[in-house]
Amino acid sequence: MTAFPLTWLYAPGDRPHVVAKALTSGADIVVVDLEDAVAPDRKAYARAATAELLAGLPPVPVHVRVNALDSPWAGPDLAAVASAPGLCALRLPKIGSAAEVVRIAQHAVPAGMPLYALLETALGVEQAYAVATAHPSLRGIALGEADLRADLGGCDDEGLDWSRSRVIVAARAAGLPPPAQSVHPDVRDLEGLAASCAHGRALGFLGRAAIHPRQLPVIERAFLPTEEEIEQAETIVKAATAEQGAQALPDGRFIDTAVVTAAQRTLSLARRR
Repeated sequence: MTAFPLTWLYAPGDRPHVVAKALTSGADIVVVDLEDAVAPDRKAYARAATAELLAGLPPVPVHVRVNALDSPWAGPDLAAVASAPGLCALRLPKIGSAAEVVRIAQHAVPAGMPLYALLETALGVEQAYAVATAHPSLRGIALGEADLRADLGGCDDEGLDWSRSRVIVAARAAGLPPPAQSVHPDVRDLEGLAASCAHGRALGFLGRAAIHPRQLPVIERAFLPTEEEIEQAETIVKAATAEQGAQALPDGRFIDTAVVTAAQRTLSLARRR
């Protein structure tokens, strides 16, 4: 898996042919969904099909989003897939406390299984830093905006920005990677997706979840550095290599260790091109 995954494509676990297409879509990570995308009467089939897929080694990293931990399906989900050789990580929905993460990490999955917590309620957002630091097996947190919007009473897109920033800051404060942005639900609105990605990138997200392969190129373009950003980063890194400490470039820009670190990340992302 790339050091900077930018695209996370969801596919419903009860539709193996859709999962198969997702695995060849070019997504950095495929997330097989056993939760919201699967009707209650299809949960058992989705679980069995996903376990069969993960008995082998898929061509790209596969995460599984299990059902909510307080649902009757979560236990069977974890029993079926948590030890599968083809599983790279588990995504835990509707997390509202650090204790939930600890319980799963210590009692329900193999030691060291990477976990990602999805914060989808006001309580989850309030507990973002506690969740992000709950256990060494937790590798990331992310916002689930559809459920959060409902929990907040149907706020508009701008109304979610505080919650987005809260989760981004909590992740970085905990030493976790920048979160991936939540899905854009209109798969035909590619212009809206691009604009939303640009806004998310400005907030501090890195990459985005998708629900259709046509969204992937838009997301990747949005989060990859531009030619101008690459040129600026190269100038900064070159100057920092030549001289230690804070300094001013000929064009007046001031650089220090933090600026150099950001430039190095930009160049790492640029290598995906």
